[in-house]
Amino acid sequence: MITKRDVLEKLTRDELAELAERHDVPVRDRRSRGALVDGLEAHAPAVAALLGGYSRDRLKELCRALGLEDGGREKALLLGRLGGGDGTQAEAAEGEEDEAPVRGGRGRAAPVVSGSAPGTFERRGSAPGTFERRGPTPTEVLAESRAGRMRVAAGSAPASGGGLPVEQLELAVGGKLTPAELQKKLWAAADILRGSIDSSDYKSYIFGLVFLKRLSDRFEEECEVLRAEGVDPEDRDEHPFYVPKQARWAEIRKKSENLGEVLNKACHALEDENRSLQGVLAGIDFNDERRLGDAHNRESVLDRLLKHFSGVNLRNDHLSEPDMLGNAYEYLIEKFADDAGKKGGEFRTPEKVVDLVVALLEPREGMRICDPTCGSGGMLLGCAQYVKAHGGNPVNLGLFGQEKNLGTWSICKMNMLLHGRLSDRIEKGDTIRLPRLLQGEGKLMVFDRVLANPPFSLDEWGRDMAEKDPFRRFGYGLAPKTKGDLAFLQHMVATLNEKGKAGVVMPHGVLFRGGAEGEIRKRMLEEDLFEAVIGLPPNLFFGTGIPAAILVLSKAKPAARKGKVLFVDASREFQEGSARNYLRDSDVEKIVQTFREFAAVERYARVVEVKEIGANDWNLSISRYVETAEKGGRTDLGAAIGRLREAERARQAAMEKMNGFLKELGYGG
Repeated sequence: MITKRDVLEKLTRDELAELAERHDVPVRDRRSRGALVDGLEAHAPAVAALLGGYSRDRLKELCRALGLEDGGREKALLLGRLGGGDGTQAEAAEGEEDEAPVRGGRGRAAPVVSGSAPGTFERRGSAPGTFERRGPTPTEVLAESRAGRMRVAAGSAPASGGGLPVEQLELAVGGKLTPAELQKKLWAAADILRGSIDSSDYKSYIFGLVFLKRLSDRFEEECEVLRAEGVDPEDRDEHPFYVPKQARWAEIRKKSENLGEVLNKACHALEDENRSLQGVLAGIDFNDERRLGDAHNRESVLDRLLKHFSGVNLRNDHLSEPDMLGNAYEYLIEKFADDAGKKGGEFRTPEKVVDLVVALLEPREGMRICDPTCGSGGMLLGCAQYVKAHGGNPVNLGLFGQEKNLGTWSICKMNMLLHGRLSDRIEKGDTIRLPRLLQGEGKLMVFDRVLANPPFSLDEWGRDMAEKDPFRRFGYGLAPKTKGDLAFLQHMVATLNEKGKAGVVMPHGVLFRGGAEGEIRKRMLEEDLFEAVIGLPPNLFFGTGIPAAILVLSKAKPAARKGKVLFVDASREFQEGSARNYLRDSDVEKIVQTFREFAAVERYARVVEVKEIGANDWNLSISRYVETAEKGGRTDLGAAIGRLREAERARQAAMEKMNGFLKELGYGG
């Protein structure tokens, strides 16, 4: 049976804080999510009263997150389920809605009328609020069709019965944007900015406008459905996001001057009306003279951008696939990361690397998953996509993240929301210095899976405060002041539950560097935390040619893997590209299959006892354990000398590039 606490655990911290304030609930620390849950559980009214002001869509989302049936139009029915009942009392008010939906507005009683004309209702039986349908009106058919499309796009099935005839449905899908067309239109916005502002500044303006346009278009679409149902379209409870008048695209396009200020005010108004959006758009300044130039240049650039996006319809009924907007947003992030070079790696991990890390961890429905350096959210969304692809319901997946960079955090929040992830918790701040994913009594939250691509060899990562870390995360030792890799790794281990597993992208230096890092490796190996070390090809990542490795750690290895580590050398299998290299699907599949079989593959993988690693001074360099040279055969001495001379010539040309790599790894000046 669902308890009040179960429901509270599914709410965001912002929602909990708002409820505590509204109901004057005593809470010892309103910054603590756990304390808010405890206080509301003990002192707040019952669930039906507590969540009575929530929109129907939000209540449905909570039902799905708790594994409850989310069908029905009456809020009372949904509140009944969340309150621990089966909703049968509210079911009476629903009548036979699956067969014949009653129109009285969302969460409202239908009008009491009589007669047998089409489109009217007749009171049936003695239960209050039950009606028998006599036939739909054309307006109701239209509303049902639109509402059905909205539900499909949101991931829930449309009600059976009603809807447009087949011929009209076929007509309705004509002329919609395809994924490729949408991607092309969104990326074309960058052409407007090229030459006007620095390429590293493109993303914030384009992402912000895409988000603003999407919310406005969806709001307009929702309003049409509400009007058709006879419901006030300005009722805030009827919208997942309420778009105030000055943030609506049609109102913005009425303005012809001071466009930067117009857009800034629109963003602020949108945040003011929607608690879950606070801070998401605040970091975008459309009036920034330093980035957008003088007033004349700003007006010209912004006017062209607004005209461009006015030609991109982002309503659900204009998109050919339910998930395509979120996917197009991911496409934009990837393109901007490529454009940004080295800086791109700060907010984006290449798609196939994400696929690989996720597949190694095998997330499942019902798990809590965290990325402590989440960037734009690609790894978290990758987990949701993996669960869906394997037959699970990604709604029943708790995604958590933290991101230090404000602009990147904003992109992540927008990315999650455009993928329909409204309840996931993405915090902003420094994970090492100030972890914000906390539970009751200020303790770190723990997760089933933790995955990350932290900044390589971060200088000034926070060693000064780590010596007195209140969360006791660094029990294996303090990482060097100028190399924070193993600090992030220890944070990840500290946030795993007793059966948890982690996957992390790291530079090769963490595998062999001595001193404090060698001691940390030793202690972690002695606790049998390492499950696999996987070497990746060079030049996979944005703006750096440094080869990296994926480390898989587990708090509960299977018995057959205890005391052993799998080493995989996948560094030679990739697709070469003009700017960087790429993992192919076949490369990812081979690595994942090798990990699952946990067996030796000649010149590719080997299972090594921890005691052998100890004999090698706890060195995890893959080349120590996986022999990649071909065996047998006679060597052509002349050819070998020729190759040596060619290598010597290439060596001089590569020296400068190599020194740059070494510097990024923490060596040299």
